[in-house]
Amino acid sequence: MTADKTTPPSDQAYLRIEDLTKRFGQFTALDRISLDINQGEFVCFLGPSGCGKTTLLRAIAGLDIQDEGRISMDGRDVSFSPPAARDFGIVFQSYALFPNLTVADNVSYGLVNQRWSRQNIRDRVAELLELVGLPEQGDKYPVQLSGGQQQRVALARALATSPGLLLLDEPLSALDARVRLRLREQIRELQRRLGVTTVMVTHDQEEALTMADRIVVMNHGVIEQVGTPADVYANPATAFVADFVGTMSFFEGKLAAPGQLTLAGINLACADDRGLTPGSRVTVGLRPEEVRVRNLDPDQPNTMQVRVDDLEYLGAFCRARLVTETGGAVILADFSANLMRDMAVSLNQTLTVSLPPESLHVFATPIEDLASEEAA
Repeated sequence: MTADKTTPPSDQAYLRIEDLTKRFGQFTALDRISLDINQGEFVCFLGPSGCGKTTLLRAIAGLDIQDEGRISMDGRDVSFSPPAARDFGIVFQSYALFPNLTVADNVSYGLVNQRWSRQNIRDRVAELLELVGLPEQGDKYPVQLSGGQQQRVALARALATSPGLLLLDEPLSALDARVRLRLREQIRELQRRLGVTTVMVTHDQEEALTMADRIVVMNHGVIEQVGTPADVYANPATAFVADFVGTMSFFEGKLAAPGQLTLAGINLACADDRGLTPGSRVTVGLRPEEVRVRNLDPDQPNTMQVRVDDLEYLGAFCRARLVTETGGAVILADFSANLMRDMAVSLNQTLTVSLPPESLHVFATPIEDLASEEAA
């Protein structure tokens, strides 16, 4: 393995999962999951607690064998192979370092088991510690390192045997916010340099959006959507994805006609009604940053009067809670600091806003069903 290697993801599947099902008693944790992960790709399994993402990772690793379905790695069927027969390295949330071993001995653990020579082990450990930015820490014990340093040691150990697949099980969730931000950048940079196919489990949407080539959004043991971060954010396939990834205002409405919505007593145009039947009850979603308030054309569609009901200062922008004059619908809107200053936006002010038709996401899921999923 060379530290400066750069390998972009290929279009050839390295990991193939077919109709994977896993049950724990009467509970179905994974329900006929199928997914291809390409050579050199960084994929995040994203979802709430209990959605099945960690169970899927453990099935890939052979730690929890599936009840049905097939897993292949690099064209080799490993469906029922033990973990030792699968070509992967794994990093856990808890680091799982051996406290009685030095950093160097932790990193070399797998190499010793593979009977590498002492000199090759020394060279490999030095290379890996240099790679993760800990060249002088080899003689220390885990307890002498910070949480971020321990996680980098765990990453070096996982990479020691040059595995074809790297598995990351919520590797950053135990770290504080500043360390987490720095380490996710380092992990992504390292993965790109090495070109190792990587699967990471996370419940943190920001981690998934910033690190992944593709995101697999999971809920109740099934895959809701697979796509690039930009696609999952901008074009959510379901109301669950829209709600879980990013912030969105939701409204209950009805599809009055093709491309025409009625919600809270307001008639709105939408660019995509998903081919639903006119008269259907729908949930309509809108991202806060899509609300337009500057330089509005008088003929611009979906223009309305709103009252500023609340302002939440978030540094570079303010999140405004807007209430429509007709129907009393609540719309969240993100206004930049410049806009707040230039328009002197204040509480109880009346604004004219526009909701671009292409920014309205229409879902067949009734809004009460979405609320029940959130509660679950």
